[in-house]
Amino acid sequence: MANPVEDFEITAASAEDIVTLGAWAHEEGWNPGLTDGGVFFPADPGGFLIGRLGGAPVTSVSVVRYGPDHGFLGFYLTRPHLRGQGYGLRTWQAGTAWLAGRNVGLDGVPAQQDNYRRSGFRTCWSNARYEGTPPPDIAPPPGTSLVDARTVPFGRLAAYDRRFFPAPRDGFLAAWITAPGRTALAAVRDGELQGLGVVRDCRAASRIGPLYAASPQVAAALVSALAATLPEGTVAVDVPDVNPAAVRLAGELGLTPSFDTARMYTGPVPVIDRAGYYGITSLELG
Repeated sequence: MANPVEDFEITAASAEDIVTLGAWAHEEGWNPGLTDGGVFFPADPGGFLIGRLGGAPVTSVSVVRYGPDHGFLGFYLTRPHLRGQGYGLRTWQAGTAWLAGRNVGLDGVPAQQDNYRRSGFRTCWSNARYEGTPPPDIAPPPGTSLVDARTVPFGRLAAYDRRFFPAPRDGFLAAWITAPGRTALAAVRDGELQGLGVVRDCRAASRIGPLYAASPQVAAALVSALAATLPEGTVAVDVPDVNPAAVRLAGELGLTPSFDTARMYTGPVPVIDRAGYYGITSLELG
């Protein structure tokens, strides 16, 4: 009989494996986007690990590298019937080795946050997922227009994203706004970007992320317009509490909290434009 420990191996995930990770994430109630895998995998093809027991996938972690010194960890999962047997920990150790020497971020669910702290992560802020159907036809401020983000020169979008994320991620962002099953809108005034929002199809409520805005009025207009592109109009936004205006706006739009995570880092808290940060992009890649 094979030794279970010896029969366990950790390898780089295939593109097909990413589909499996999406199904696992759905079982956990994370509600991933239907086409997220096709965007996630190219961001760092070596940064998705699968643990296999007897050839069958049973654990996972994503450890995506951004720039020379930043990383983001997600998809840390072990199949329920194998938890507590060390397979997840071995996968975690392999993943963190991939990110050695970098400032690593993650969005941790409450049940895992103590474990993350023991691994050197510190809580920097909390995110609450707000869900519901926002009011329709909220107009942007006078002089501000909402346009298809794909019509904006990409260099401007990438520079704007860098205000809210601590490392360049141009390839990921380009794929994120153009993948199937999503709509990306930019708010523009006098030729300058005032906001950006992307909504994507999910198994449950369609998720908006990122959501960046120069003001609550811009953010509200983006949420309303993005929801209007959906058959049901129901959306979910992971709102960071480092922007109190974002939390207030979620309530004003009639959205209610349903799910919590904590943004945690191993190193210094990145300096970002917190006042314009209304919704995180994804729990898995930051």
